[in-house]
Amino acid sequence: MAAAALRQIWTRKFLPVPWLLCGPRRYDSSSFKAADLQLEMTQEPHKKPDPSKPLLFGKTFTDHMLMVEWNREKGWGQPRIQPFQNLTVHPACSALHYSLQLFEGMKAFKGRDQCVRLFRPWLNMDRMLRSALRLCLPSFDKVELLQCICRLVEVDKDWVPDSSGTSLYVRPVLIGNEPSLGVGNPTRALLFVILCPVGAYFPGDALSPVSLLADPSFIRAWVGGVGDYKLGGNYGPTVFVQQEALKKGCEQVLWLYGPDHQLTEVGTMNIFIFWTHEDGALELVTPPLDGVILPGVVRQSLLDLARTWGEFRVAERKITMKEFLQALEDGRVREVFGSGTACQVCPVHRILYQGKHLHIPTMENGPELILRFHKELKAIQVRCTCWEMGWMLVPFRTEIHIP
Repeated sequence: MAAAALRQIWTRKFLPVPWLLCGPRRYDSSSFKAADLQLEMTQEPHKKPDPSKPLLFGKTFTDHMLMVEWNREKGWGQPRIQPFQNLTVHPACSALHYSLQLFEGMKAFKGRDQCVRLFRPWLNMDRMLRSALRLCLPSFDKVELLQCICRLVEVDKDWVPDSSGTSLYVRPVLIGNEPSLGVGNPTRALLFVILCPVGAYFPGDALSPVSLLADPSFIRAWVGGVGDYKLGGNYGPTVFVQQEALKKGCEQVLWLYGPDHQLTEVGTMNIFIFWTHEDGALELVTPPLDGVILPGVVRQSLLDLARTWGEFRVAERKITMKEFLQALEDGRVREVFGSGTACQVCPVHRILYQGKHLHIPTMENGPELILRFHKELKAIQVRCTCWEMGWMLVPFRTEIHIP
């Protein structure tokens, strides 16, 4: 499939998503082109993981990677797929010193028909371009990058695992590669994509609930900041807070914001609450994309699914701890869960807040909605159910030019 055909599909089927309409739709006229993609196959293929052993997240990498370089004078260079290898960067690299770095996380799944498909990758491309513009890194043509990624997945398609709960994790990265200690727009940048086969976040179809530390003295993001962009600098500072949560017997962190302690995110996941609202309506609610929340792909997918069902109210609005505590006291909370690429959906059963352990009845209720989301996503991603919104993209099968 040519880039023009993919662009037509993208425009026709995928742009009418609310948060996508607010994102950037321009790209650098000198962007790299997938038609110019060069391929160098490895002469030393890696040993593939033993399918009888569990796959650990982010520990095993495939044979090849995508690489594209940029500089201010010449623009984007020729994209190339090459053997997986270490990077060579200048000691003054701006990504190392000033965190001019962004990344994405997406997955490819092998269906029962053995066909490999990417899950809603256009949403990741939109978010990646938004992040690049925020860091003053070079813009790019989203369609061309997606086609290059598809070609990379096709080259390493034999690395896509097909056992239950497994997938191929795709990690695009864009860094400033300025060899200078000055703070400013980089004159050099490097875009690369690596792949790794990963196992299930939960064993089989089990959904293990987590406990959360909700401490308002720790803040993940704030209005006017960069919490709604997928930047490396958003993640490093959370490691300390994660360790504090573990010390207090909690697995994850519930990030609060503002004097009214608004619920924002769970660890690196978006948060959802399924409850009976104080007005008596059954409701699924999640915080809005107000500049603090990362626009997660799975978050958007759960909202789209729930609105398609039309069985309860779906809302995006601020939720405060006062409101949540009152709902718990009234017995109106049914399920609380996080959503993200790694785990899809993750139940919450306990929250430590201001010295009190709050019991969440998520697992006591089934959990019906979480299990339904889990089953529906699996059906779309792996069982290849015919879904009219077309969330799965088959990587291209056209020949890559070999010099």
